[in-house]
Amino acid sequence: MMKRSIILLFLLPLISMILLTQRAEAQKFGYIDSEFLLNKHPDYKLVQSELEALSTQWKKEAQNLEKEIKDMYANLKAEEVLLTEEMYQEKLESIKEKQNAAVAFNNRVFGINGQYYQKQAELLQPLQSKIYDAIDRVCKRNNLAVLFDKASGPLMIYTDPRHDYSEFVLEELGLENK
Repeated sequence: MMKRSIILLFLLPLISMILLTQRAEAQKFGYIDSEFLLNKHPDYKLVQSELEALSTQWKKEAQNLEKEIKDMYANLKAEEVLLTEEMYQEKLESIKEKQNAAVAFNNRVFGINGQYYQKQAELLQPLQSKIYDAIDRVCKRNNLAVLFDKASGPLMIYTDPRHDYSEFVLEELGLENK
């Protein structure tokens, strides 16, 4: 009886390790390329064109401010000999105010949390939700434990193309790969 207990005591951890190893091997992994998916989706092209139009408009405004500042400097240089020191300083001060306004505009529009990035997030959010829902359905249907995004950085050193589920997500979205 004691001999059986000792054998059982040694076999129990071994059996547990074997079962845990088999369970870990049964998990499926895959990857997608979110950049590929976005570029294939027609809504992404619409978002990109709308963002490009906004960006062009705001860049023109920024360029106009810069042109005004250059013109103000040119006028100041041309009138410099006719102005008193006090008048010169006043015009120089107004140029500096205009420069500050231009910097504030660029920060407000193109800064870290600027209007451009807020608009980009607003326009991309519905599309990202569609794609993430499709990814969720593909993962559940294919019993995937983990799905990596190949486009999100150098997190994957090697990928076997047979594990690329991007085509399945395109299919789930009702899109064809042309």
